[in-house]
Amino acid sequence: MAATGRKHMVKDFNHFITCYLCRGYLIKPTTVTECLHTFCKSCIVQHFEESNDCPKCGIQVHETNPLEMLRLDNTLEEIIFKLVPGLREKEEQQELEFWKKNQPKENGQAENLRCQRVGLPDVGGDGGGGGGGGGGDDGDGEGDDDYHRSDPQIAICLDCLRNTGQSGESTVTDLMKRFIRCSSRVTVGTIKKFLSLKLKLPSSYELDVLCNGEIMGRDHTLEFIYMTRWRLHGENTYPMVLEYRPRIDFG
Repeated sequence: MAATGRKHMVKDFNHFITCYLCRGYLIKPTTVTECLHTFCKSCIVQHFEESNDCPKCGIQVHETNPLEMLRLDNTLEEIIFKLVPGLREKEEQQELEFWKKNQPKENGQAENLRCQRVGLPDVGGDGGGGGGGGGGDDGDGEGDDDYHRSDPQIAICLDCLRNTGQSGESTVTDLMKRFIRCSSRVTVGTIKKFLSLKLKLPSSYELDVLCNGEIMGRDHTLEFIYMTRWRLHGENTYPMVLEYRPRIDFG
């Protein structure tokens, strides 16, 4: 006679899928890499504004910046949404309502932004999200609905490389904020656009981006650079340092 399996209730798994801080189901589950404890993203980020210690086990996560030690767990998020009926829809609705109340409208762009945050279709404007046009200028993927927030993140430092003898050195200066955190899928081409915008450079102005003295290709992603250029040098520390300078024409 075949044995019948015991049916499990959702509450049987609550210990694994609820947040230690808010006691609710994990929303955007985020794991502390030092101790592997998982919390809601908003809960743990808010906690780290006041403390550098894990709220569950008490270990020091990082001496100065514990946010560097957080990683999103997309697999766990999908499991929770499958276990708890209606949770995904409820969270998307709450997020939409939040942005309706807190996001000021500017030239009609706010409505599009709110819809994109929860994966809804664009309601118009200049975003051009329909069809095959994509959301970015060069196919780097900037048009994704979640703006790559769910991607693995990487911290980088952007340093201005000086004493190159180039005529454009006076135009290319240091950034006010050199440290940024972004998707590991970001390409060098996107970093160049970011630098041009921040430094207010003419559209025709060209930059070189280097890692360990080597010029990086426009299509190289930050993850590729970290794995193949930065990490291989044992003396290098985190975050990864990229240098920029006026483009050198070798003829």
